[in-house]
Amino acid sequence: MTKDSILSTATKRIETLFNDATDEQISDLENELMLLDRQDSSFLYNRSMEIMNTVVDLKELMMTYSCAMKEIRVKLETLNAEYELGHQRNPINSIYTRLKRLASIMEKLERKGIPFSLENIENNVNDVAGLRVICQYMDDIYIIADALKKQGNIELVSEKDYIANPKPNGYRSLHLIIKVPVYFSDRVKNMNVEVQVRTIAMDFWATLEHQLKYRRELVDSEAIAAQLKECSDIITATDFRMLAIRQRIEANSPELTKEDILFEKMKKVDLPLG
Repeated sequence: MTKDSILSTATKRIETLFNDATDEQISDLENELMLLDRQDSSFLYNRSMEIMNTVVDLKELMMTYSCAMKEIRVKLETLNAEYELGHQRNPINSIYTRLKRLASIMEKLERKGIPFSLENIENNVNDVAGLRVICQYMDDIYIIADALKKQGNIELVSEKDYIANPKPNGYRSLHLIIKVPVYFSDRVKNMNVEVQVRTIAMDFWATLEHQLKYRRELVDSEAIAAQLKECSDIITATDFRMLAIRQRIEANSPELTKEDILFEKMKKVDLPLG
């Protein structure tokens, strides 16, 4: 392969390195660039190596965010299992995770007028790693959030209660930015993770509102926004009514004895016979 063909291939592949580049792609490109005479086309060589180093560092950063997200998910699943054993019901219905794509990260930095760098990502984009926790009832949101905040190695960075103070469009959810340590073989790195906690009804509304908001052609936008706000109010009222019904059922149920509670817990335990 000639130098020109290597340079052409390298240039094309450099353009796509930021978009989900695999380790194999990075390694192959590095081998091709090493074949170049560094005295020839040195600018392209140096720029290529600079970009590759950034891509490798970015992949490591995103891996770290992914590990932090998994750490939080395990904590939430543990709390849910503990609550099921102790209270015979699950406060968490489902958990969804997502890593922000590079394009979205860069757009957010641009909106803030902040140059792109790995350091600026960590310091200025708190929702690179995110979890959406869907709860059964309104009070479960605060039960789970409070239990998570009490974890020994969790640091609360910020909290926004859009349930007590909904957004003007009707959006409701509890947003937490928490810092969690990720343990490597030679270091510990603290990472910010966003956790959104909401009910099934709140998530239903937010999902549909998001889909409608990003349609290209929106006719009668003010009327539609008013209808969405009305739906949000109805959904919230339903959430409160369902919580009240559950609490009424619990209040009118016969009080369990210690033996009853133990028996209910034993039904949740699946022990091997041998």
